[in-house]
Amino acid sequence: MSEKEPIRVMAVDDHEVVRGGIRYALLAYDDVELVAETDDGQDAIRLCQQARPDVVLMDLMMPGMHGVEITRALREQYPHGQILVLSSFLDMDLVRRAMQAGAIGYLLKGVSNEELVEAIRAAHEGRLVLVQEAMAALVEAATPAPRLGDDLSDREREVLALLAQGLSNKAIAERLFLSVATVKYHVRLILSKLGARSRAEAVALAWQHNLIEHGEE
Repeated sequence: MSEKEPIRVMAVDDHEVVRGGIRYALLAYDDVELVAETDDGQDAIRLCQQARPDVVLMDLMMPGMHGVEITRALREQYPHGQILVLSSFLDMDLVRRAMQAGAIGYLLKGVSNEELVEAIRAAHEGRLVLVQEAMAALVEAATPAPRLGDDLSDREREVLALLAQGLSNKAIAERLFLSVATVKYHVRLILSKLGARSRAEAVALAWQHNLIEHGEE
């Protein structure tokens, strides 16, 4: 029975020191092998066809062709290989763009040799690889921004609907069996939460963002 072939790795980074560190780190492991390296994005595309790596370690801040664009091109032209970003920067937009371009993981260059090799193994198996900070950035990016008025309480919505009917604070207080002071407090909260400078602007925003049912006017 033949031994399992080592995972073929290519390093794309414009810093010789980084590529040398990767080269040295992988020498200690029998199941991974550095088969190619380059400091140029266009050259990475050519080398990928020749070396046929299983995993590409990709720096993003490359001169000329950005690492995100290289990642996208490699995934389109060589879908067999997995792209594992190895970057000095953790930026939410960079993480999002790299993953959208087809990267399977995002690591920071401070990872240990063992962590790097474990990530290469995981990427080769098709498993998502993200440092904790990158995962948090992706979750934050995927979380939709709250809609205007989502934080209004039920009572504030009641007061807002009565404001839309043109009622005064006193009339609202009588309708809802509240004190005038309490109504004024709710009105202040409504203006603050909607970013409105006046009652009229708050009502206009309420109509614009469907915060009031049409039967409530």
